[in-house]
Amino acid sequence: MQLSFTRLFPLLLMLALALLTLWLERAARIEQGHPSLRRHDPDYIVQNFRIVSYGATGASESMLSARKMVHYPDDDSTELLAPRALQTKVGEAPMTLTAERGALSQDGEDTFLYDNVLLVRSAIPKLPEMRMQTSFLHIVRARSLVRTDKEIAIHEDGRYLTGRGMEYDNAARLLQIRGSVRGRFEKRKSR
Repeated sequence: MQLSFTRLFPLLLMLALALLTLWLERAARIEQGHPSLRRHDPDYIVQNFRIVSYGATGASESMLSARKMVHYPDDDSTELLAPRALQTKVGEAPMTLTAERGALSQDGEDTFLYDNVLLVRSAIPKLPEMRMQTSFLHIVRARSLVRTDKEIAIHEDGRYLTGRGMEYDNAARLLQIRGSVRGRFEKRKSR
């Protein structure tokens, strides 16, 4: 049997169509997903929101608010404009945090604050007010823990500390400054 072009043409056409189909299937697999998931467009924006978390006794333990919250579905990120956090757990000094912008983790347990971050621990009996200022702060809400790897300044009743890198455990009242620590302690005034 002799092979001629007229006999091979349908086979070559089918082979070319099969290769084209295979190539299109692979190209479509790379481009899978909805177009909005490939772009960094918000799926919702909330103005002037507030989230309150309650403890087992029904008392509020923390509140997070912001002028604006924007959620992006492509990476499930949440950005905050002018965030403010308040933590009021029983037996602990109340803490207020403010910043110019922030972000939330996907599960909402971690908050990241950026630019002009101010933490104020309110005064309670036998414990004066404390202020911390930095450019970045990571809050681990469930553990009453705040940390940073940036420069930080701490002021408390005649005490001034500066350094780079810090971790503060509000429940244990334990402060650790990592490096470049400088401080000034003034004699306390008698009351």
